Amino acid sequence: MNRIRQIIEAKGKEILNVYFTAGYPTLDSIVPIIKSLEDSGADIIELGMPYSDPLADGVTIQQSSEQALANGLNLKNLFESIAEARKTCTIPIIMMGYFNQLLQYGIEDFLKLAHHNGVDGMIIPDLPMEIYKRDYQALFAQYNIGMSFLITPMTSDDRIHLADDLSDAFIYMVSQSSITGKKGDISNQQRKYFERINNMKLKSPILIGFGIHDNATYRTACNYSHGAIIGSAFIRALKDSKDVTSITKSFVSDIRG
Repeated sequence: MNRIRQIIEAKGKEILNVYFTAGYPTLDSIVPIIKSLEDSGADIIELGMPYSDPLADGVTIQQSSEQALANGLNLKNLFESIAEARKTCTIPIIMMGYFNQLLQYGIEDFLKLAHHNGVDGMIIPDLPMEIYKRDYQALFAQYNIGMSFLITPMTSDDRIHLADDLSDAFIYMVSQSSITGKKGDISNQQRKYFERINNMKLKSPILIGFGIHDNATYRTACNYSHGAIIGSAFIRALKDSKDVTSITKSFVSDIRG
């Protein structure tokens, strides 16, 4: 069983998956942030691969990606940083990026390197499920890289069931029909959407992301799922930080409450 699914099934509820952009705020902050997230009690780390043309990311993550690329982040030093963190850290690590990044590198070469350096899963928002199933699912399984597909309030029941069949890490439930980074409370309309998905009795664990930014939204998301994914709020906390370790510990503590 993939390490991501192991931690979710072992803990059951209140999973905290924290996203940060690799190479932000500085190129050498990747390993300290990974270690601090594990030490602070995060359950899963979602490590963003900076990309020049993101589809799902809001302004906060877009700007962090631009800064990371300007800092010199590339896949070579990203994998080196993950390998360094893996010398002491066992927390599940997911890489989040876009399909062109894998295509440019070579799909199997990328997966082989990811497995070798201790990556547990992938989130690729622009990879169609049908193409993944037909062309790549066996490769991901060969290298024990779990896959998580996204569902949104606009996703049809048929495609939700397909995402359930193909997601061997968890289903990423996008909380709203927008990009990342929205602030504010979770609306009644969102709660009805969460309830609709719960009533479908899907077999895969579900984590809710997009717009989860504080203890209140985290707790609400946990009431309707196995846990939550927080990204933009953490990126904002890291901005201009000189001490990513203390910022990370304080952030996770505030989210956990």
